[in-house]
Amino acid sequence: MLPFVLRRLWQMLPTMAGVVLLVFILFNWVGGDPAYVLAGKMSSAEAIAGIRRQLGVDEPYHVQLMIFVQQIATFDFGQSWATGEPVGHIIASRLGPSLTVLVPLTILETALCIALALAIAFVRGSLTDRAVMVACTAAMSVSILVYIIAFQYGLAYRLGLFPVQGWGDSLAENLLRYAPLPILIGLAVSVAPTLRLYRSFMLDEANQDYVRTARAKGLPERRVMWVHVLRNAAIPIITHVMASLPALLIGAFLLERFFGIPGIGREVILAVERSDFPVIKAITVYVAVATMVFNLLADVLYRIVDPRVQPA
Repeated sequence: MLPFVLRRLWQMLPTMAGVVLLVFILFNWVGGDPAYVLAGKMSSAEAIAGIRRQLGVDEPYHVQLMIFVQQIATFDFGQSWATGEPVGHIIASRLGPSLTVLVPLTILETALCIALALAIAFVRGSLTDRAVMVACTAAMSVSILVYIIAFQYGLAYRLGLFPVQGWGDSLAENLLRYAPLPILIGLAVSVAPTLRLYRSFMLDEANQDYVRTARAKGLPERRVMWVHVLRNAAIPIITHVMASLPALLIGAFLLERFFGIPGIGREVILAVERSDFPVIKAITVYVAVATMVFNLLADVLYRIVDPRVQPA
């Protein structure tokens, strides 16, 4: 297993180099001159030149690229152009609220969808199976904005079961008071497509030869589904969960914006609105790194779960 991990880490280096080069090109050539953004419309040429020297964008491109690589290596992206805070502190302070919502959401979504997919696989082809798939299709056609507005108005404003928005200082308060409604909305949005996907995983495995052999041996259907089907269906499920984790940090920006959660997604929106390039660049690089790390973890878990793969 260790040689496999080292080999994958080595393969991540050119991918990371490509990400760094792409981000550098987008922000330095396509994104325009940040000095004009910071200086404002009525600034003088001297003020713009001073800002360019301060930011280092008057240096040759190869020098700017080396500065960017040094920032990534030291996890120091400087200060925010909008607030003056260190970028690392901004990201660290926003990560906690995002994880407070996303970790319970991911656990509940995965557990609920696996259980429902197994239950539907028991009655595959029946009226119940078709009804659930029709309900999932209908749920997927509704925008997340509709879910947010309906749940926020009905459950929070009208019934008073949850706060309309807000965020506290303690983890317990946030988990018990402010996070449940965003988590509930996240489940309402994500369960339908995930259930359809996991159902297809279960049915693909249920039609394999080894499953028919297990049934021919007289094993109970419950044991066939839980032991044989679920074990092998767990392989693509792990891949799906690991691949979706980095995107959840950014993809939850609507929940964070509507409910006033000071998370990563909300910070991305604010950074774009303020043209805060250091924050945007840092989050882009961190999400790319997180994606590669989670893909590596998915491959490691794949080799652990899949009995057909021999450890290297």
